[in-house]
Amino acid sequence: MGTSVQVTPLSGAHSEAPLCYLLQVDGFRFLLDCGWTDSFDLSLLEPLKSVAPTIDAVLLSYPDTIHLGAFTYAFAKLGLQATMYCTLPVHHMGQMYMYDHVLSRKAVSNFDLFTLDDVDTSFANSVQLKYQQHYQLQGKGEGMTITPYAAGHLLGGTIWKITKDTEEIIYAVDFNHRKERHLNKTVLENFVRPAVLITDAYNALNNQPPRKQRDQEFIDMILKVLRAEGNVLLPVETAGRVLELILHLESNWAHQRLSYPVALLTNVSYSTVEFAKSLLEWMSDSIARSFGSSRENSFLLKYLKLCHDRKEFDELPSGPKVVFASMASLEGGFARDLFVEWATDSRNLVLFTERGQMGTLAKKLQAEPPPKIVKVTMSQKIPLTGEELQAYELEQRLKMATETEVDLVEEVGPNSPEAKAVTGPLPLTVAEPGGGVPLGVEGSLATNEIPSQRQILIDGFTASDKTAGPMFPLYENPSDWDEYGEVINPEDYRVEDTEMMDYQSSQQAPVADVEDNTDQEAEAILADRPSKVVVKDYTVYVKCALYYMDFEGRSDGRSIKNILAHVAPIKLVLVHGSAEATEHLRQHCVKNVCRDVYAPRIGETQDVTSDLCAYKVRLTERLMSSVLFRKLGDYEVAWIDGEIGSQESEGMLPLLPSETPPPHKSVFVGDLRLADFKQLLATKGIQSGGSQQLVIEGPLSEEYYKLRDLLYSQFYML
Repeated sequence: MGTSVQVTPLSGAHSEAPLCYLLQVDGFRFLLDCGWTDSFDLSLLEPLKSVAPTIDAVLLSYPDTIHLGAFTYAFAKLGLQATMYCTLPVHHMGQMYMYDHVLSRKAVSNFDLFTLDDVDTSFANSVQLKYQQHYQLQGKGEGMTITPYAAGHLLGGTIWKITKDTEEIIYAVDFNHRKERHLNKTVLENFVRPAVLITDAYNALNNQPPRKQRDQEFIDMILKVLRAEGNVLLPVETAGRVLELILHLESNWAHQRLSYPVALLTNVSYSTVEFAKSLLEWMSDSIARSFGSSRENSFLLKYLKLCHDRKEFDELPSGPKVVFASMASLEGGFARDLFVEWATDSRNLVLFTERGQMGTLAKKLQAEPPPKIVKVTMSQKIPLTGEELQAYELEQRLKMATETEVDLVEEVGPNSPEAKAVTGPLPLTVAEPGGGVPLGVEGSLATNEIPSQRQILIDGFTASDKTAGPMFPLYENPSDWDEYGEVINPEDYRVEDTEMMDYQSSQQAPVADVEDNTDQEAEAILADRPSKVVVKDYTVYVKCALYYMDFEGRSDGRSIKNILAHVAPIKLVLVHGSAEATEHLRQHCVKNVCRDVYAPRIGETQDVTSDLCAYKVRLTERLMSSVLFRKLGDYEVAWIDGEIGSQESEGMLPLLPSETPPPHKSVFVGDLRLADFKQLLATKGIQSGGSQQLVIEGPLSEEYYKLRDLLYSQFYML
C-alpha cells in the first residue's frame, strides 16, 4: 500500500463553523487550522480537547479568527505544544487579530480565556516560511516536506502541500482565483493530479457579479449616504479584508477629491497598517512594481485616520463619515458600540462586506427580511469607588492573611505551637452601611492594617519541659561575593512600567469630570485597578439601512468547479460548507472531477490512503554505465530499460539492466512556446504567418525536413 492518509474533521464539516481538521500521514498528526468564533464558545472545542496534546505540527492557512482563533487557547489550556507553521504575514496579522480580541473584551468584561502573554507565548512557538519554500520535517516527521503556496483571499493566505515519497496532499480552502488590488490570485491551478486534495464547499452555491460592477455599486452606495448627511459603518475583521477595502476607498477619494473623514477604529489599527507597509513583497505584482520603480508604498495612506479608542474617534470632525470598525460579527469591539448608537438614525448605513458567523448579531441582521428590532446586551467595565472599593480591599487583606497562615502551617507543621497560635476561623466581615470600620473584625484588621508576616504568640516566657523552646523564624539569605563586592540582582532595582504608571497617575491632579467612563475604562485596563462589569440589555429599533456586498475574496461556485476539474485529484475531501453546499459540490465532483469524493462529518475519520504502491529501487552501476544522459535546461534526462532484482538491500530493490529491452513509442520532453519557435524560424530566414497555430504541411522537400529538424531540436526525444 501507499502512504497512509486519514482525515478527521474536528470542526467545520457540513456547516459553516470554524475550520479545524486532523490529518494523519503515516502516524504523523497535522492540525490543519485551529479556528474559533468571535463568541469563543467552549463547546466548539470539545473535539479538539482529546487530540490537542497528540498533535505533531500545526499548519495555519489564514490569520483570521475562523482559521486560528483557538490556537492560543489550545496552546495555553488544552496541552497543545506542537510547532506552528505559517507564513510571515499570517504570523504578524494573526497576532493583531488575537490582540484585538483580548483588548476589546478586557475593556468591557473580565475576559480570562487567554491573555496577551498567552498570545505572545503561543506565536513564539512557530516557524515562518516563504511561498514555495520546501521545509523538511525532522524527528517523527522525517521524510515529509511541507510547502506553502499563495492562496489569495487574505495577506499571507496559504495552500499547503505535504509530500511523502511520491504522494502529494494538498490542503486548499478559501482560495481566490481573482487578482485583487493588494493580492495575487491563487496558484492552485498549477497542481495536477495530487493524491489527495482537501478543499471547502463554502461558496459552492454562490455566484459573484463582475468586479467592476460590484466596486462601482460599493462607492455609489457610500457616497449616497454621505451626501444625505448619514454615517457609514463597515464592520470588518482586524487585519484581513479591510486592507483591500482601504485601498479601494483611498483610490476613489483621491480620484474624486472627497473630504469625508474615513477612519479605521480598532485597538491595533496603527500596528496593522505598519505591518502592511512592511509586507509589500507578499502583495500583488502591481504593488511590488510600484514600490520597486518609484519607491511608492501603497499603504502610505492619505485619507485614512487611525483610531485606537473612542477618544481619538470622537476627536474626528463632526458630520458624515465612513468608519471601518472591528469586529465583523458585531459580537464585540467598537463596531458593536457604533451599531447601537447609529442604528436608530434612518440616514445611516451598516454595510456588511462578508457573511456573519453563525449565531452572531451580524448574522441576524443579514437575514431576509432584516429585523426591525433587535435585543443587544452591552457590558461596561468601570473602576470600583467608595464602599465597593473598601469592601474589595478588605477582602484582599483577608485573603492575604489566610495565605500567610497557610504558608506558616505548611512550613512549621500543623501541630507546632506557632501554627496553633495563628490558625483558627476568621470572623465574618460585614461592612456597615455608612462606611467606617467593618463589623466583626478585630485587632489589626479592624484598623485596616495588614497583619505581620509571622505571628508567634506564647503564654509566658518559660518554655514547657516537654517541648523545645519556641524561636522566632530566622531566614538567612546569604549573598554572593566576588572580587568587586556583593553580587546584586538587577531585577530587584528595576522599576516596572505599571509601577511607574501608578506613580504618575497618583501625582496627577484629580479629574473634574468623574463621569467620564471612557477614561476610567482605560485606566482600569492599563493599571489593572479594581473594577466591576455592568451589564445592560438594550432594545434597538433598527431604522438605518442594512446591506450586504460580497468582498470576501473567495472563489465563487463556478470557478471552484472549473479549478477542481483542472486539478483533477485522485481523491477529494470536501469540508467547511453548509450541508446543502457540500452535497451539491460532492455530486458535481463525482460526475465531473474524480470517482473518490468524500465529505466526512465531525469526528468521523476518513481513510484516503492511495491505492498505488511505491517502492524504492537502487540503480546499479552496471545499469548506469550504459545510460546516455542529455542535458535539458537545468536537468539531465535519459530513458532506462531495466528489471527489478529479487534481493533486497537496505530496504531497496536493485534495478538491473534489461537484456532484451522492449520497443517503446517516442516521448518528447520539453516545453515549446510558439512565439519562441517563430523567433527561431526568423533567425534561420524562414518567414511564418501570424496564426496562433503552427502547421507544417506540403510535399516532402528539403525545406520540410529543415523545419521538422528545427522543431525536434526544441525537444528531447526519448
